[in-house]
Amino acid sequence: MVRTRVPERPAAAPDGGYAWFVLLACFLVFGLTFGVIKAFSVFYVEIQQHFETTATGTSWITSIAVATIHIMAPVASALSTDYSYRSVVIMGGLISSLGVMFGSFSRNVIELYLTVGFLNGLGYALTWTPTVTMLGLYFEKRRPFANALASAGECILTFLLTPMFQLLIDSYSWRGALLILGALQLNLCVCGVLLRPIKDNEGPLGSRISRAELRTKILRYVDYTLITNPQFMVYSMFGLFAALGFFAPALFLVPYARSKGIEEYRQLTATVILLGTVLLLCPLASSFPELAGFSAAYGLVYGATVAIHITVLAEVVGVHRLGSALGFFMLIRSSGGLLGPPIAGLFIDKMSDYGTGFIMAGVALIVSALFLLLLHQMNRRGQRSTTKTNSTSGAEAKELDIT
Repeated sequence: MVRTRVPERPAAAPDGGYAWFVLLACFLVFGLTFGVIKAFSVFYVEIQQHFETTATGTSWITSIAVATIHIMAPVASALSTDYSYRSVVIMGGLISSLGVMFGSFSRNVIELYLTVGFLNGLGYALTWTPTVTMLGLYFEKRRPFANALASAGECILTFLLTPMFQLLIDSYSWRGALLILGALQLNLCVCGVLLRPIKDNEGPLGSRISRAELRTKILRYVDYTLITNPQFMVYSMFGLFAALGFFAPALFLVPYARSKGIEEYRQLTATVILLGTVLLLCPLASSFPELAGFSAAYGLVYGATVAIHITVLAEVVGVHRLGSALGFFMLIRSSGGLLGPPIAGLFIDKMSDYGTGFIMAGVALIVSALFLLLLHQMNRRGQRSTTKTNSTSGAEAKELDIT
């Protein structure tokens, strides 16, 4: 007989007390996943030179990791409901750590695709998705504030890890630096330990479910019927094109600086400080011109989108379908994350200019914004139609009352 347990669904989020430890765990998870992805650009040139490959070939490492995070997000959500958030995050931390450590012994770029790309991305998915979900369970009234603090971990750890990775590469080569990074990512397991359930209603951690049941639960988080929702599909196109432009700039920033002869440590420190400052100062904007100025920076574009795209998705499909819509949206968006860096790398290889990679990313982001404008127009038409229908119904009701 297969035993399953009821998912953790607390009556009310505490918004304090132990919730702050969960927030700390989420802060570190953001930094040790997407923060590491952003800081990985310092490995890029070393790996490209060592294996004598192209910019396109090397960029697939990051692309595969990003795509795997998005594709496996529904699986991580489904597993968390049956094996507890804590155990899934701990397993993800171990997979991520081992993937990076194995990557340090890679004999070619293909092996880096499988280790630092796929295995590392799988570990990130199993770590990031349940942690963010648990944060939402622990915070209700303070949820926007908690999400903002947690996502700041990505910015702050990018600031700390980028120069640290360069120092490790200079001291121990890129292989030694990857070994140390793998050991550092074991802290994701510590973050998993901090994810204490709100209620002690979890079943045994060795509880098992059949393959058919697991498949059903995963598909529950990927509602393919949303393909008939025009607003959702337009919003998904925004996500796809935005992902094309999100990850390439961070990957090619260091190579671009080197191609221009800019002193590396000074460039890294200045650009990362600028990126962090822009993100942290964004809440101080009190007018549209100020906000537009901040939005000109890549870091703000990325950070602002991460902060609000889930909220907008809930408005597009409704809160009751958010879980399944998020899984489907991330599957569609994953193709952008997968193809963005290689496409930028292709432009760089053809034109022999790293600046073309930034142009491609900028164009992709502008195209994604066009889909948002289209969605806005669709919503306005829907509101007009609803208002007209209500007005007609009200007039008919008034005539009946008079009669």
